[in-house]
Amino acid sequence: MDDDPDFVEYSRAVLEKADYQVVSAGNSDQGMLVLNREKPDLVVLDVIMSSVLDGLSMSQRMAEDPDLKHVPVVMVTSIANTDYLALFPTDESIHIDAFLTKPIAPRSCSAKSDACFTGDSLACCGREHRGRTR
Repeated sequence: MDDDPDFVEYSRAVLEKADYQVVSAGNSDQGMLVLNREKPDLVVLDVIMSSVLDGLSMSQRMAEDPDLKHVPVVMVTSIANTDYLALFPTDESIHIDAFLTKPIAPRSCSAKSDACFTGDSLACCGREHRGRTR
């Protein structure tokens, strides 16, 4: 889920090469419709889409949805390179399983996705992950 069509196509190419089936959406409202229709095994989600923290809002909505709360989320962003960094919450639980900073190398994208998809919490998060019930 990303509002940047170039990044969506880049991610699609990388993940399809790694044998993932990919569907996409450009914002959290479209994303929630796609998630409820497609029932994915993994979500790659941008922080900044139609609003500054749209992706974080979507991850929260997923965490509150009984049908989606088990779906691993790999969050991607370039927020560290923007004026919006100060808006990123540091004092609350963020419902993601892994975090990647743009630009993302193809190997990092597929490796992180593989780790989260297979439940390898150490490789997915870089530590033991205890926040999400699978």
